[in-house]
Amino acid sequence: MTKAIYSKDHKFVVEQLKKARIEAGLDQEKAAELLRKTQSYISKVESGQRRIDIVQLKEFAKIYKKEVDFFIKK
Repeated sequence: MTKAIYSKDHKFVVEQLKKARIEAGLDQEKAAELLRKTQSYISKVESGQRRIDIVQLKEFAKIYKKEVDFFIKK
């Protein structure tokens, strides 16, 4: 069984997070500021090195002005 962090689903979420940030007109530093995180946190999430939970996903959705299902639908 593939580890979840390397699954196709995880890769999709990561790609959608980056896409949403760009569509929102934010760079990693501004997104990090809005989330009260570091730029390296955003970078690690977007590169797939760091996993996020549903609460964190909701926070990303809020600042990117997207519905949560944008990140999980295929």
